[in-house]
Parts: sequence; C-alpha cells; structure tokens
Amino acid sequence: MTQRQKDRPWLMRTYAGHSTAEASNELYRRNLAKGQTGLSVAFDLPTQTGYDPDHVLARGEVGRVGVPVAHLGDMRRLLKDIPLERMNTSMTINATAMWLLALYQVVAEEQGADIAQLQGTTQNDIVKEYLSRGTHVFPPGPSLRLTTDMIAYTVGRVPKWNPINICSYHLQEAGATPVQEIAYAMSTAIAVLDAVRDSGQVPAERFGDVVARISFFVNAGVRFIEEMCKMRAFGRIWDRVTRERYGIENPKQRRFRYGVQVNSLGLTEAQPENNVQRIVLEMLAVTLSKDARARAVQLPAWNEALGLPRPWDQQWSLRIQQVLAHESDLLEYEDIFAGSHVIETKVEALVTECLAEIERIQGMGGAMAAVESGYLKARLVSSHAERRARIESGEEKIVGVNCYEATEPSPLTADLDTAIMTVDPANEARVVAALHAWRDDRDEVRAQEALSALKKAAAGTENLMAATLECVRAGVTTGEWSWALRDVFGEFRAPTGVGGAPLAVAAEAGSPLAAVREKARRTADELGVGKLRLLVGKPGLDGHSNGAEQIAVRARDAGFEVVYQGIRLTPEQIVSAAVAEDVHCVGLSILSGSHTELVPDVLARLRDAGSDDIPVIVGGIIPSADATALKAAGVAAVFTPKDFGITEIIGRIVDEIRTANSLDPLEVTA
Repeated sequence: MTQRQKDRPWLMRTYAGHSTAEASNELYRRNLAKGQTGLSVAFDLPTQTGYDPDHVLARGEVGRVGVPVAHLGDMRRLLKDIPLERMNTSMTINATAMWLLALYQVVAEEQGADIAQLQGTTQNDIVKEYLSRGTHVFPPGPSLRLTTDMIAYTVGRVPKWNPINICSYHLQEAGATPVQEIAYAMSTAIAVLDAVRDSGQVPAERFGDVVARISFFVNAGVRFIEEMCKMRAFGRIWDRVTRERYGIENPKQRRFRYGVQVNSLGLTEAQPENNVQRIVLEMLAVTLSKDARARAVQLPAWNEALGLPRPWDQQWSLRIQQVLAHESDLLEYEDIFAGSHVIETKVEALVTECLAEIERIQGMGGAMAAVESGYLKARLVSSHAERRARIESGEEKIVGVNCYEATEPSPLTADLDTAIMTVDPANEARVVAALHAWRDDRDEVRAQEALSALKKAAAGTENLMAATLECVRAGVTTGEWSWALRDVFGEFRAPTGVGGAPLAVAAEAGSPLAAVREKARRTADELGVGKLRLLVGKPGLDGHSNGAEQIAVRARDAGFEVVYQGIRLTPEQIVSAAVAEDVHCVGLSILSGSHTELVPDVLARLRDAGSDDIPVIVGGIIPSADATALKAAGVAAVFTPKDFGITEIIGRIVDEIRTANSLDPLEVTA
C-alpha cells in the first residue's frame, strides 16, 4: 500500500511579548526551542499607539500587554540571536506598522540578511482599529496612505512580506456576526486594493503580486460548524472579488491566505479549565477542512481571562497544535467535508448575505466612508448588545457562566495570584530611563533632520517609507515619528457607536431591566434630578471598548444620562468631565492591566476636586488581589468577566449611588 504524503503543518505561533525587549527575546528563543515555527510579536499599547514610554498616556501601560519598542536599540535587543532571514515573523501592529517594519528591516540589514528574503506579516489594518481595537492614531485618509505606501514598497523591495493582514479577528470580539465579519473585512480589502491601484505606485502588470501578498487574520469562535463554513465562504468571496473587480487571472494569486488567533475574549474567568476544550474546538474549525485551512495558527492560553499567561501556559497551547499536527492523521487526507450538502448550503447562504452587505457598504462610498459615518461601529455595538442579551436571558449558553455553575475546586486556580504572570511595577521606570539614555547618546542633529524630512514628505505625495527608514537609522523614537505625522495628518477620534445603537433589551413589565429602570427613576426623584448621570471612562491606552460600550448602552436603556467620550483619556480628563457634567457615578473600564496605576490617580484627583463623594466603579480583567487593593483605596465596586449580567451591574451602580448619597436601600420589583 502506498504511503499517503502528508501535508505540511501550518505555521505554529504564540502571541507573546512583555516587560522589556530583553525579556521578550528570551521568551521567543525559548518558544522556538520548544518547536514553535514562527514568531508573533505582541507590542505594548504605547508602541501600538505611537507614544514613547515617558508620555503621560503611557503611564501604567509600558510592557503590560506586549513589548515596548521605542527605537532601533529596542528592536535590536528584541531580535538578538534570531536569524531573521530564516524566520517568519508576524507583528501585530497597525497605526505604527510602517515604523515597526522599518525597524525590523534595519535590524535584518545589520544581521547581513537579504531583505528580499524576509518573510512575515505586519497586521496594518486600520479600519478594524476604528471599529473595535482602538489603537488608531491618524484619520482614515492619511492612514490609508501609510498602508498604500507600505504595500507599494514591500512589493518592490520585500516581495515575500505580507504588508497587510486584513483583520476580522477583533470584529468578532466586538460583536460581529459571521456575515458582518466577512463583509467588513472584504470591504476593507477592497478599500486598500483600490487605493493601491489608484495611487499609481504599482504598475498594472504587477498588481497580481499585490493581491497575492494580501493576507487575512481571522477569529475562530466556538460555534464549530459555523466557523468552518465562514472560512470556506471567505475563500469563495475573495476569489470572486479578486477575479471580477481586479481581473486577477492567476488562481495562485487569488488564493485566500489567512492566519488565525482563536477567540480570546470568549474565554471565561469562571471555571477557566473549560477554556481548554473551547480552544481545541476553535482550532479544529480552521484546521480540519483542507480547502479552507489556516496558513498560521496561534492559540491563547487557558488563563487569559484571569491575566497575563505564564510561559508554561503558552507552552500548553503550543502543544495542543503539535499533537493535532503530528499525532493525528489530519494532514493525510483531502478535504473531509467536500460533498457535504449541510456545509454547502450554509456556505452558500453566507456568501449570498455577505455579498449583499458588501454591496450596501460600497453604496455608502466604501469602508472608509462607512467608518466615518458611524454605520459600521453602530452595527457592531448593536450586534454585541443583542448577543449579550441572549447570554443574560440564557438563550445562549456558556458552560460555567450561565449554566452548570456548580463546580469542584480547581487546582489550577487554587492560588489565583500565582496562576498568572505579573509585570514588575518598577519595569516602567527602567524602560523610561533607557529611553532617555538613548536620546542622550544619539546624533541629535541627524535625528531632527530626519524628522523634518519626514514631515516634508508627509505634506507632499512621495512614498513615506524612505523617510521612515532614515528616521530609524538616525535614532528617532516611536513617539517622535508618530508626532511628526500627527503634526501633518492630525489625530482621529472614532465614533463610539453608542448613540446609534438600538434598544437591545426591552424593559417590559416584570423584566429585570424594568425593575432597574424604576429604581433609577425613584433614585433620581429622591436626589431631585431629571436623570441619574453616569460617566463611562476609558483611561490610558486600552482600546478594548466593547465592555464600556455595552455598559453605556444598557445604562441608557435603564434611564441614565450617559457621558461616554470614547477611549484614550487621561485621569485628569476623566475627572474634569465628571465634575463638569456633575455625574452621580464614574465607571472605569480597563483590560490592559494599568488599573493599579490609573484608578488610584482618578480617585486622588476626585478628592482634590472636592468630589470624592462620587462613587467610582471599575470593570476589566482584574486579579483578585488587585480588586481587594482597589476597594481598599476607595473603589465602590469591581466587576470582572465573571459578572456577565449587565442589567445586574447597572442595578449595582444605582445601589452605589444611593449609598454614596446616604439614601436607604431600595428594592424594586417591576
């Protein structure tokens, strides 16, 4: 019997980076030694949003959710002893993607690498930043120019590099249905390809090379069949768009190329051991079907809803991939779903609905216009609100959260404070000191000349990559490069989507929301105001605004007047707004780990303003020890992912307002 030839396994990565370039480099080399076949670099929020570690908005964020890279020296240390010419590196970076690619290229050149051989991906999808992740910097037009310039540059100089990773991953976490996830990602791809074509930077005969380097980064949720069908639909629509809209005849250039991170925000804090089987199911959705198999997979760790995973937790996820690829017979067979009428019917339905939504977005002027009008964001906030309502009602079940909640004590979380990794609070000061030393030691004249040249290029029409590379070589920092472009392009505050979101949960008589509405109304009456006022604030650089938006929408539906100004605010701005709007409660949402720095700052500023009688509540990924410390500092209540009942949270907010105003407890049944 002839031995069947096995397919090559997909690239196996672990999304990682923390604290410092040196610590992350050590982690990368350990992971590669364990059999990881590609790098996936997580940058911290200041790096992602174009701030140096010493900027006021970077406080508490340095090295928290990724590695800080402020200049060429940091990138050298990050990639030390890793041969870049033989590595496939994914960098999750968007607004500052051009800058990080330039840093990567210069380090590769210093290693003696041929940059034409570099392989990897810069995510570089700014549209989903406006919609879901919140690390955007510049307005849509200039952002699209940066992306276009990068694509034109890499096609000519770094032809094996994927200059953009159209990223629907965060759209799903922001509430996107499969139809929305596909349609919004495809609309983004169309906007990017149209911009590259219309820029005139790539000859028509090379446009197929541009299409061939466009990759996608998707989310795989736990609805196994639906997710697999989604990937097959993605591939069919991409083939159709590239053939019909752009005239690409070569089927290899039309191939749908995608990588996957399976759903992280869908992991639960309650009974976190259940996350292991969720991760496995989600991985199977994007690996079982050969005709729609991911080219690269990275899996979260079981404890990501609790905090930062340890190296052992990341190793466990890597081993899940390795067992499937090397122990099972998966890679020995053709597509095992070919001919299934169930799969085919579902895929065709998805394709039809997605094409209709893509056409609707094109009718608005395309993805960028739909971002600026607020249409896309409002649709996502609405979809997310509907899903949260299904979870709260029990219609959509999550094991260990809203059903089967009884559990044996878990040895994995017996000591919660050691079940996750923590970043040394003193790390930030060391990173800032190193940044100042870098600035002191560089050729300041060359650095300023490079920045002036960058501004001049940005004000004109030339490709910005050459000026960016000179900034790298001159020792310019991440923040300086970004501020030079801010001076020319300006900044952008994306629509929040809250105002346009329709009612998701009806306050029908006898419903929990009706009871909360009545409690809020009576409390407002007792305080002598028309409505209770809630300020929802996102301090620091954490752009994960989904939770804040859902609290804002439900509070509005419960009769509150809601003040929500979006993401990226300083504690000073939040307190100023709270005082100016005379709010009855301040709600802070933080998922990045910066709560230990930023929440006490808000409390102190409220005291200084004579408004320490305003209760402050906090929500986010907050370890139990931190929650205890925050309450001791004066926080009225702390909510974490296990508190999934949003209506109940709004009810608690009313209770805290009553307590702060010395009103008797009030129980209301609608």
